[in-house]
Amino acid sequence: MTGTETSPDDALALWPAPLAHGAVDATVTVPGSKSVTNRGLVLAALAAEPGWLRRPLRSRDTLLMAEALRAMGVGIEETIASNSAAPGEPGAPATGEAWRVIPAGLHGPATVDVGNAGTVMRFLPPVAALADGSVRFDGDARSHERPLHGVIDALRALGARIDDDGRGALPLTVHGNGSIDGGPVRIDASSSSQFVSALLLSGARFNQGVEVRHVGSTLPSMPHIRMTVDMLRSAGAAVDTPEAGGEPDVWRVAPSALLGRDLVVEPDLSNAAPFLAAALVTGGRVTIPDWPEHTTQPGDALREIFTEMGGSCELVTTADGTALTFTGTGRVRGIDVDLHEVGELSPVIAAVAALADSESVLRGIAHLRLHETDRLAALAKELNDLGGDVTETADGLRIRPRPLHGGIFHTYEDHRLATAAAVLGLTVDGVQVENVATTAKTLPDFPGLWTGMLEATSGAAPMPRG
Repeated sequence: MTGTETSPDDALALWPAPLAHGAVDATVTVPGSKSVTNRGLVLAALAAEPGWLRRPLRSRDTLLMAEALRAMGVGIEETIASNSAAPGEPGAPATGEAWRVIPAGLHGPATVDVGNAGTVMRFLPPVAALADGSVRFDGDARSHERPLHGVIDALRALGARIDDDGRGALPLTVHGNGSIDGGPVRIDASSSSQFVSALLLSGARFNQGVEVRHVGSTLPSMPHIRMTVDMLRSAGAAVDTPEAGGEPDVWRVAPSALLGRDLVVEPDLSNAAPFLAAALVTGGRVTIPDWPEHTTQPGDALREIFTEMGGSCELVTTADGTALTFTGTGRVRGIDVDLHEVGELSPVIAAVAALADSESVLRGIAHLRLHETDRLAALAKELNDLGGDVTETADGLRIRPRPLHGGIFHTYEDHRLATAAAVLGLTVDGVQVENVATTAKTLPDFPGLWTGMLEATSGAAPMPRG
């Protein structure tokens, strides 16, 4: 990957990553999970009765999902809920923003803008196959380069009609006739677990349900498939999985109606990564409220990974729920870790590794070359441009810490690269993040949250600079 030359217009978009003037000590409330919000929207749209999403994430990806479902006829009402019922009363709404989802007959013609959201471009073609009419999908330029063949080929095998000019990618049109046969299908989902989740989420509404058999190499991001299965079961679907004694790499969803739920969305634990990293690299402390005791989110792995890299964590139960406090020790250790199941954490982990006192090897993440950008090439180039020593391997990165210096960190319109750059800027003077606004994809007002965290720190000596 080659960096782009910075034009005057680009310079206007540069964000000076703030330095930490001491050990960070803050409480950061992380917005809701994108993965849970978008799965919840799809399941609510396909339900037999209205449902609620409490504390949903409002970001570019989730707003694109909501608008796409509205275009196909689903009612989604946004409200600010309050506890009008007595505390503890069944059905009492949670305080905060809520979305009321009112299912309706899915229909076209409709046009869906997927942006560059993998969940939108992959989860919604199966929904469109249930619509009466044609639904066209298109998005950002990068979305045309991201693989969709797993969903497209599977839907055709299950009885759907799709026009994609043979590209296996966007743009495409799904010609729905109000139903889809469903049944068994074989797919290669080794490039994205979202191919499996996409078919499972709509499978209960297929005439014969769906049986998804993965026939490729190792599946990435298994926690996201487990999240899909758990949410389907909570909506009343019968799901057979390998973990429940079924066949390896085979998932079955029986045909059934789905229940309208009242779902409170968990904080996005993957988006907690830069804030926990701030505690690690500054030798400070960060608390994340509402961290769940039990979750399928990949971000929960941060507790173990960052502890191995030199910190410590404590999950505390209070009257208001649970909170995670992560504390840095002043030392950051290198790590040799397989991130195959939690690849979305890799950019921030790579940034921390570049500030460590020993070499790190990040393995099992070749599939990141197909994400919002080629994340492996981008991380290697941008870290090296700041003085680092990073090489790509067949399935990951080898990071040898070196003294870093300031400079422009290009983000390639990838939100996780932008948050990784912010972590570097805590201890490296002069890091400028190009297009930090791309973080709005999943983390609204990241710059405000980041500076707020630093403003909570006072009375400490300035950090040594890399």
